[in-house]
Amino acid sequence: MNESKDPSVPPYFGEDDILVYGWILDGGGSRADRAASELGLTPERAAAALERLWSLNLIRTVSPRPGEITAVDPDAVADALTAPLRDSIRRQEEQLERIRSGIGLLRDRFLNRRPGGDDSAVDVIPTLEEVRAALNRASAECREEVVSSQPGGNGRIPEAMEEALGRDHALLSRNVRMRTLYHHTARFNGPSQAYVAAATALGAEYRTSHELFGRLIIYDRSLAFLPDRNGSWGAVAVREPTVVQYLYDIFEQYWTRATPFSDAAQHGLEQVAKEIHSTIVLLLAAGLKDEAIARRLGMSLRTARRHIADIMGDLGAESRFQAGVLVAQSGLVNRSQPGV
Repeated sequence: MNESKDPSVPPYFGEDDILVYGWILDGGGSRADRAASELGLTPERAAAALERLWSLNLIRTVSPRPGEITAVDPDAVADALTAPLRDSIRRQEEQLERIRSGIGLLRDRFLNRRPGGDDSAVDVIPTLEEVRAALNRASAECREEVVSSQPGGNGRIPEAMEEALGRDHALLSRNVRMRTLYHHTARFNGPSQAYVAAATALGAEYRTSHELFGRLIIYDRSLAFLPDRNGSWGAVAVREPTVVQYLYDIFEQYWTRATPFSDAAQHGLEQVAKEIHSTIVLLLAAGLKDEAIARRLGMSLRTARRHIADIMGDLGAESRFQAGVLVAQSGLVNRSQPGV
């Protein structure tokens, strides 16, 4: 039971209150000890319920018999009980509207600032919070298509995916086409599989590749978001038409060669494993370090090193240098693969 004395806090009717009210309504009487006995309550609980019903004007004495009480029609007191809460809601709505109005004025000023306003070709966004705000604004304004390259595939947070699915649903409900590229490793990640299945059911399209060019989001072929070069949580928004179209063309090239997303455990496991293996062989021959290979393939460093150890074992190599030489001599390297 809510015992707050704040008039803006509405009363909460507990089980004891409902029981005692019904007991009085059925002519049970007014004595707490009798209510406790007949309802199976302790005397203290029965007395407290009676006191609350009195304070809320839900029971009253019967004139001219002051010792007799009766239940009051709840609808007769509903307005009085809810008025403080309705007043509080009205005040909060007014305050919310003032804040929204102020934010709107600040947004107009922010987007029209110079340099870096809404018409600026390149805008550096320094913090994660501002990046999220910019992405949410771009998503709300998007009308035709959003494409993205999302390297990685492991360690994806289910809560973050649920939030992203809500934004995706808003886009797809407006018939905005949505295409996303993942690394092959995303096929082995449970949360990624669940997210893709849910978004695909809404109309989104997903493909995976053994290697991607980096993180990228493009809205309506007119606004692109790139990660900050320093590896922070910041981003760069690009509006220059030629640059955006160039980035879009790169996405299209990788999309054409990518494979439709499916659960690797159910479909395409062998093919995916072969592509990952051959790409690691290629990167080894190019002399890339373990960290760079893991990053290029969107997998953990531990997983990358396990693959590399398996490859070196298959080649009979005792060092990375020897592995590179043996790979080059074996003819396993396909120089036609993109991005190396």
